[in-house]
Amino acid sequence: MTILAAEDVGIRFGGVIALEAVGFSVDAGCIFSIIGPNGAGKTTLFNIISGIYKPDDGRILLAGEDVTGLAPHRLAAKGLARTFQNLQIFFRLTTLENVMVGRHLREQRGFVRALLGLPSVSRQNRLTREKARELLAFVGLADAADQPAISLPYGGLRRLEIARALAQEPRILLLDEPAAGCNPVETEAMEILVRNIARQGITIVLVEHAMRFVMRISNRVLVLDGGRKLAEGSAEEVRLNPTVAAAYLGRHGAGEAVRARG
Repeated sequence: MTILAAEDVGIRFGGVIALEAVGFSVDAGCIFSIIGPNGAGKTTLFNIISGIYKPDDGRILLAGEDVTGLAPHRLAAKGLARTFQNLQIFFRLTTLENVMVGRHLREQRGFVRALLGLPSVSRQNRLTREKARELLAFVGLADAADQPAISLPYGGLRRLEIARALAQEPRILLLDEPAAGCNPVETEAMEILVRNIARQGITIVLVEHAMRFVMRISNRVLVLDGGRKLAEGSAEEVRLNPTVAAAYLGRHGAGEAVRARG
């Protein structure tokens, strides 16, 4: 079953064509990666999928529904969550409080109920806190629940942002370079986490430069070149595609992709 699709998506900024006639489809439960060098259009495509940009051409379908140009908060309500390349963490809050913030779409809100301190408000706060602790345990941060977020190592901050996104209970999770800046140990932990999320039935769409990471975890890979689709296929098909190797990976990257098989 296709849960996310793009049909002939294009966007221009002034006279610059950032994306042109890009199309793909993602099956539910799949780990789908988008790769390419700087300027290939990966983040622009992510911004279109997540509602930050509205395309000039084409459309985005979520479980068959046309959601092109829908505002980010409305897409979130429909089950699409996103992390960013640059960390978006509330550093002065605890790790637990950061994840609790992500539950706001799943809570029953009301000024009067909160003002009166009705039992339902206390019950909801308790459930939100419990769910947040479960998610911190899932991403390996249970012991840091009550610590200020700023005290976490970089890899922990990456996992915290993912836990907060998961608090929205998404059907699709967009990960923008989840392994960026991580050391080898943190990258391996991120690989395990992404696989575990997919096992929960959540579809993963990610942008990433780390070829070893991409080739090891991806079910499907989309390759962009200059805002256009160059190739799409399994990780193995992309790895063996000479055009992809020449245009994207170069000698060093192609060698890394070959080693990723081990």
